[in-house]
Amino acid sequence: MPGTLYLVATPIGNLGDITFRALEVLRDVDLIACEDTRHTQKLLNHFEIKTKTVSYHEHNERERANQLIDRVLKGESIAVVSDAGTPAIADPGLRVVEAAIDARIQVISIPGPVAFVTAVAASGLPT
Repeated sequence: MPGTLYLVATPIGNLGDITFRALEVLRDVDLIACEDTRHTQKLLNHFEIKTKTVSYHEHNERERANQLIDRVLKGESIAVVSDAGTPAIADPGLRVVEAAIDARIQVISIPGPVAFVTAVAASGLPT
């Protein structure tokens, strides 16, 4: 039975902005695919999360997406994170999401901070 692909939003400036649900997923998955493993490791260390990481960025996205999908098809659950914000929104993630959909793998997005929403809320503009 296939695993699940999670898109996990990460803080956009303050580590305290991460959600409890995001932390739970990052602890429970088999692997975390990171835009920059060094950056993500700071987040994981702060919250004492020991999950293994692998790089997933614009320079290896095509090849790595296929590798990640193969692992999910074998039953592993994988979280994709970007350095800040939501994967696939102006960050790597689109290719693995497309591949997951093609393979009929469940994709779950874990919401979190969004830079443009934060900016609009603080701008005083009517919405």
